[in-house]
Amino acid sequence: MSNSGSKNRVNVPEAKSALDKMKFEVAQELGINLKQGYNGDLSSRDNGYVGGYMVRKMIEDYEKSHKQS
Repeated sequence: MSNSGSKNRVNVPEAKSALDKMKFEVAQELGINLKQGYNGDLSSRDNGYVGGYMVRKMIEDYEKSHKQS
């Protein structure tokens, strides 16, 4: 197996733009200065907050949409 290429693949290519939009919205909510392009100046901790919060929001949205009445 080759290690070339990014491991951050989106399973549904059509969702990439929605995930990018969500990433910037979450960063803004958290007060993290995420910008287009290079973000190497951000700490791993800040990037982790953004990713973790995105997952939390996706889980909450899923649970809301699958809640049985």
